[in-house]
Amino acid sequence: MTPNKQTVNEYMAAFMVSDHARILACLTDDVVWEMPGIYQHVGKEAFDKEIENDNFVGSPTIQIIKLIEENNIVIAEGAVQGNMKNGGKLDAVFCDVFEMENGKIKKLTSYLMSKNANLKFE
Repeated sequence: MTPNKQTVNEYMAAFMVSDHARILACLTDDVVWEMPGIYQHVGKEAFDKEIENDNFVGSPTIQIIKLIEENNIVIAEGAVQGNMKNGGKLDAVFCDVFEMENGKIKKLTSYLMSKNANLKFE
């Protein structure tokens, strides 16, 4: 497995246990995390605040279905489940595009689609 894919796997594993230090160790200092149309966070501090989103309780369950690398881009396709504070359940599929620099995540663009269409973020 390439160093870039190892970093993405470590990032996902750390996210499943909400281990902030492990997650942040996978990122460049000037990291950008964008979910188009929803948010854009710049820098580790902003990224850290989004790790445990206020809408959710506990850590998510993440399954990687495909992990593909070309040059310094790693694309992860998968599924994620989580519990929401309002009693709802997140059941979604995602495609994360990781732009890598020296084995660390420089930019993450997350595309997320809920499988339960009635899910409300409140």
